[in-house]
Amino acid sequence: MREFIYDSWNAVMDHEKNPLSKIPDFNTRHMIMQVLAWMWCIAFSLMIGSWTVFGISAVGHIVLLGAIAVTVATFETAKRKPWLFGSYHSYGRQRGYTIYYDKKGMPKKYYYDDKDPGGEHA
Repeated sequence: MREFIYDSWNAVMDHEKNPLSKIPDFNTRHMIMQVLAWMWCIAFSLMIGSWTVFGISAVGHIVLLGAIAVTVATFETAKRKPWLFGSYHSYGRQRGYTIYYDKKGMPKKYYYDDKDPGGEHA
């Protein structure tokens, strides 16, 4: 019974297992899930007959799905661009170097020639 409930939940709520998984854009999938959540929110509140229930249910759905979206986005960022979480850098006051990102998204320092006068119009 536990496995049936788990599989049923994932068949609807897991964006990688439900039919929305065929949509390649994650943001589009998330928006469709949000619209479906609002639809169910409204349906249950109308069934019970209370706009108060709708308000509580709507806020609950926003908080829950928003938290899930932020978590998934954080995990995806950590998987694809892990350097964003541990490579804080600040630019020096001198014009000795600049920082750019290579094709893999890793920050690299490029040092200028000592004879470079600097400035925008040099």
